[in-house]
Amino acid sequence: MYNLISKLVVYKNLGDNCLLVKLADVIKEFDYLSESREKINHIDKENIISRIYTLINELLDIATVYGFDNNLWQNYLAYLLISTENPFSIICEKSGSKEGTVNIFAKSDFKIFKDLFHYDFTGLEEKLGINCFSIITNYKAIEKNSTRYNKNVSDKVKMICDKIAAAKDEDEIFKIVTDFYRDYGVGKFGLNKAFRISKEKGDLEIIPIINTRDVRLSDLVGYEMQKQKLVENTKAFVEGKKANNVLLYGDSGTGKSTSVKAILNEFYDRGLRMIEIYKHQIKELPEVISQIKNRNYKFILYMDDLSFEEFETEYKYLKAVIEGGLENKPDNILIYATSNRRHLIKETWKDRSDMEYNEDIHRSDTIEEKLSLVQRFGITINYSAPSRDEYIKIVKELAAREGISYLSEDELIAQANRWELYNGGLSGRTAQQFINYLAGKEI
Repeated sequence: MYNLISKLVVYKNLGDNCLLVKLADVIKEFDYLSESREKINHIDKENIISRIYTLINELLDIATVYGFDNNLWQNYLAYLLISTENPFSIICEKSGSKEGTVNIFAKSDFKIFKDLFHYDFTGLEEKLGINCFSIITNYKAIEKNSTRYNKNVSDKVKMICDKIAAAKDEDEIFKIVTDFYRDYGVGKFGLNKAFRISKEKGDLEIIPIINTRDVRLSDLVGYEMQKQKLVENTKAFVEGKKANNVLLYGDSGTGKSTSVKAILNEFYDRGLRMIEIYKHQIKELPEVISQIKNRNYKFILYMDDLSFEEFETEYKYLKAVIEGGLENKPDNILIYATSNRRHLIKETWKDRSDMEYNEDIHRSDTIEEKLSLVQRFGITINYSAPSRDEYIKIVKELAAREGISYLSEDELIAQANRWELYNGGLSGRTAQQFINYLAGKEI
């Protein structure tokens, strides 16, 4: 196995922590010990077996996270191919293969991966008296709820794994893999739709969010005009046309955040990705942008429930990123934000008073400073609280979807009105919580 992966060129830099590389090193050491001695001693043999079992444990952990099944070894190799970012795979993402000499090296690598896909572990198992490789290549995974693993990645791994396993040669594998890069992308941005940022380890990392809610715009009852404006802007964005940053503002529980999450699901297969940014992370925006600006995806930087108190100054960084810095914001990045405040930054009567003493002589400049942030969002969409009639319409629609039929329409309306009176007022969220209550009752 070591002799195989040592000849990789395009996929050479898999990293010392790669399970494939670590397993090859263990097998290489075992072969060396076997060849240099007439009989390998018991201690060395047990050490090799222990290290192999450690790697099998690591493979099982990966299989659990990504929902591998049947042949875990082939699943892992397929995952390695579609998650490894190198100049070749990144060039192919969202555009497919191109003519070039590098394809010769890529096909040579794919021939090696074909051999690895069908690697025979029988001799190794017989020499060591183990059967773990036979088990992982004929594996029946415990059925899990889709929220317990990354189903989005799992489905892609199984699809490409089956194709590679059945491929007759490296030319066919080349087409399978580059077509995958074209259709889905490569690495974490190709395999996942949503991300968050972290600096827990020092350097800024963009980390995949494994499980996202599969909500659609049709799930949000009403607000058709608002949804249409959001769709039109996002559609233009993913098609490479001019598009605007968007602020969704209005009353709590009206579907602002749901609309943004639904937009991601609607346009994910067209290259849209979303990175969630919290208010305290706004200073990291330039570094986030530097990591994604040259990737062949469209990124929405999503800021939920965004607002600033009078003493908070993070909005100045956001203003510079949106419009105002020396470096232009890349064409593959937009900012979508939701807020309960129309102007994002808290205003006081002192800002507007012409009568009382104010330390700020140029009050109009103060007001302009606070309003200038929202003005940099090209599109603002208002999500206002529904009227009572609209609230009842939402309740009836959600009840029908949930299959709640044990109440008459009059009883449903009466209970819905009582519910909103004591549980948050008129909003889509209140309606959904009421339906959840009815659905959870024992009848």
